[in-house]
Amino acid sequence: MPEKRVVFDFEVDFSNEGGIQGQKFRLDIDGDDISDAELADYIVKDMRLLMVKEVRILNKQIIIEPHKRKAD
Repeated sequence: MPEKRVVFDFEVDFSNEGGIQGQKFRLDIDGDDISDAELADYIVKDMRLLMVKEVRILNKQIIIEPHKRKAD
C-alpha cells in the first residue's frame, strides 16, 4: 500500500512575541488529506509548545513517498 505524507511549511507565533518556523516538513498521514487545524494541533502537541498565539500552515501538499529510512 502506498505511503502518504503531507509536506508543508509552518509558522508559529507565540504570545510573548517569539516565533518558530519550519520548511518542507514531512508527516505520515493515514488518509488522503489532513486539515490545517489538525496539522497545527500536531505541531503544538508534538513539539510541546506553550504560549502559542497562532499557527499558520503554508504550501501544503499530499504526496506518495516510500520511507527513506532503512528498517532496523
